[in-house]
Amino acid sequence: MLESLRAFDPRVVGTLPLGLAVSGSDVDIVCHALDPVGFAETIWRRYHSCADFLICQWTSAGRPLVARFVWGGWPFEIFGAQRPVDEQPGWLHFEIERRLLALDDGRLRSAVARLRSQGAKTEPAFAAVLEIAGDPYRGLLDLVHETDHQLRARLNGL
Repeated sequence: MLESLRAFDPRVVGTLPLGLAVSGSDVDIVCHALDPVGFAETIWRRYHSCADFLICQWTSAGRPLVARFVWGGWPFEIFGAQRPVDEQPGWLHFEIERRLLALDDGRLRSAVARLRSQGAKTEPAFAAVLEIAGDPYRGLLDLVHETDHQLRARLNGL
């Protein structure tokens, strides 16, 4: 799949590479879709015959595309935006979660995994454990520029 999306800088994000997947977790891929029509055509040509195929374009700023389907027994969600992947919120969430888990002594991972097993989405689970008030998605983005020392201080407070 990554080979078929190579022109769009595909990157796997989310719970699977973080080791926080639960039953029903999907494979999330973020892409740089500078040409949304070309991106949609590529997805359609390769995956339209997959089970539960759906592709839609958001009406919000930037109008990103999302495709969902089941392939090889796995549910997939492919997100394509005109912004480079390194600037997309999905990638930034993944990166801060990855950094936090790399600095963690196991308490964060355990607490987030517990919330995930109870049905919480990933970002809200991280925000709850880290006691980030307000919008959990925005709250995690606010951590992106913190140093490892600052992140360790947060983790020490758990």
